[in-house]
Amino acid sequence: MSSKFSLLPHRSVISVAGADRVEFLQGLISNDTRKVAPGHAVWAALLTPQGRFLNDMFVVDAGQDVFYLETERERAPALARKLKMYTLRSKVVVEDRSAALEVAAVFGDDASRALGLENAVTFADPRLPTLGVRVIAAAGQAATLLSARGLSEAPLVAYDALRLPLGVPDGSRDLQVEKALLLENGFDELNGVDWKKGCYMGQELTARTKYRALIKKRLFPVRVEGTLPEAGTPVHQNGEEVGEVRSGMGDRALAMLKLEAARTGPLTAGDARIVPEIPTWMRLPENPSP
Repeated sequence: MSSKFSLLPHRSVISVAGADRVEFLQGLISNDTRKVAPGHAVWAALLTPQGRFLNDMFVVDAGQDVFYLETERERAPALARKLKMYTLRSKVVVEDRSAALEVAAVFGDDASRALGLENAVTFADPRLPTLGVRVIAAAGQAATLLSARGLSEAPLVAYDALRLPLGVPDGSRDLQVEKALLLENGFDELNGVDWKKGCYMGQELTARTKYRALIKKRLFPVRVEGTLPEAGTPVHQNGEEVGEVRSGMGDRALAMLKLEAARTGPLTAGDARIVPEIPTWMRLPENPSP
């Protein structure tokens, strides 16, 4: 597949600047901010104290003692306010940069040529190599910069056409705020949790779900045979509700499903048949508990 780029208008950027930026975020999010380096980002989540999903983000070094947090645009102002509440005496300055910066994704066989783009911050997507490269640039400039590298622009649906069959969630489109658990949504296998770092908000429940094998449902990529159900449509098996459809496009979607139902089928949502698939990156228990 030749490399293309899609602008991601539903994503934006928060900056965290200052000498204490590493330690400040280290105590809040699910991944190890000490691993962040120029060109090397981590994917992480901010959780409630009870271990439920609030926000996902990529954390990348923007230089000059600044981290960029690439996150959901619609929810960025609230996230920035929350982070400011936690600064206390830390030497950090949190700023919502949504108006000043934009985000693009570059994907395809030669996506790596977008790395090192001048006048932009670039990094390989840390979740899966297939997802390519993310680019943060001044608002209105990403397309110009990437086109100059010989890359052609594709609509957002082209990126979703890549993401959905891989089973990769896209923020609150797929993860229910204040309800979702990270390990039900692939954060372990997709490098969104560091199990060796120190404490962070929500760590206790996240660790318990892993070490006690408490996961009984997962977010799966599914094929849709029939009309694509709206997000939130219940999934049924033999008349019993066993899950829910999340984001989708065409004949592909993501769905949160009970593990046993995903293995056994058949499943329906609305008038459509739902066929779960297990991506190569996903690790499932051999004998899930009911």
